[in-house]
Amino acid sequence: MNLIVAVDNNWAIGNKGNLLVSIPEDMKFFRKVTMDNVVVLGRKTLAGFPNGLPLKGRDNIIFSRNLGYKVDGADVVHSKEELFEKLKEYKDRDIYVIGGGSIYEMLLPYCKYAYVTKIDYAYEADTYFPNLDKLENWELIEESDENTYFSIEYYFYKYENTNPLKI
Repeated sequence: MNLIVAVDNNWAIGNKGNLLVSIPEDMKFFRKVTMDNVVVLGRKTLAGFPNGLPLKGRDNIIFSRNLGYKVDGADVVHSKEELFEKLKEYKDRDIYVIGGGSIYEMLLPYCKYAYVTKIDYAYEADTYFPNLDKLENWELIEESDENTYFSIEYYFYKYENTNPLKI
């Protein structure tokens, strides 16, 4: 399992249920990495998608503690154990955790790679991602050159978890 996330200088990822900023090249990178794969996300993250619909071209697994929650075109799970059981069906596929904050926090120890877009700015935020530069098992293994979108500078990073937990 892997994850993909965009963070600011403070490792913030969102504010009031929304992304901090939308950068077209980052969205293109997200599509390229996740297309034809499995994505795991929370109910609130899904609600932030266009029309609140699952992502096309990917198998969507939505995590919600609400036992009555249903989503057309996606599988819904209600616990980490149920999620891990569901993921066994996809053992030959790449799986990407795509948010939000509590889903990242729950699944981070199980992820092998983290694809992180770092935005060189500090936004007003209420949701954060753990700072991988300060976590013991995470190592930066790839770093892009500087990219810009108008006045926003950003970088693509790839981290590796040297000791991921087994599902």
